Amino acid sequence: MLLLLLGIIFLHIAALVLLFVSTIVSVWTTNETSTSDLWRNCTTTAAAGYHCSPASTGEWIQAVQALMILSIIFSCLSLFLFFCQLFTLQKGGRFFLTGTFQILASEFTPLNTMCGAIIYTVMSSGWVPEKDSFGYSYILAWVAFPLALVSGLIYVILRKRE
Repeated sequence: MLLLLLGIIFLHIAALVLLFVSTIVSVWTTNETSTSDLWRNCTTTAAAGYHCSPASTGEWIQAVQALMILSIIFSCLSLFLFFCQLFTLQKGGRFFLTGTFQILASEFTPLNTMCGAIIYTVMSSGWVPEKDSFGYSYILAWVAFPLALVSGLIYVILRKRE
């Protein structure tokens, strides 16, 4: 049982770390001289050096920012609820509160992450040059999607034992 709990915690924390990194790090799109993310666009030039400017102020980028932040919030709260229930739940009880919240978080987290990545994919073509490619933060957002979904499903079927 201890190994199962450690595995679930590891899976949840891995998804949470991926969400944090994908939201914070400035490599959603990249090329030889610039990187872009949800918050800023940075370029490196020989004359000016390294310069960053705020990201686009369009509604679509704000939607992606909000969805990614909601993903992180729901995932953090569900991990906190899991630890609370781990110590207060009676033997044989299911983690219904955690499971329900994690399913909500799991539904919101992957859907938020997936929707955010889809919106970014579709809308970035209007302001990202064609020579740019998607960076590792963008890929991490997509990897966090199935991890959070699997984590939510495991919480629902988990039953507390001694």
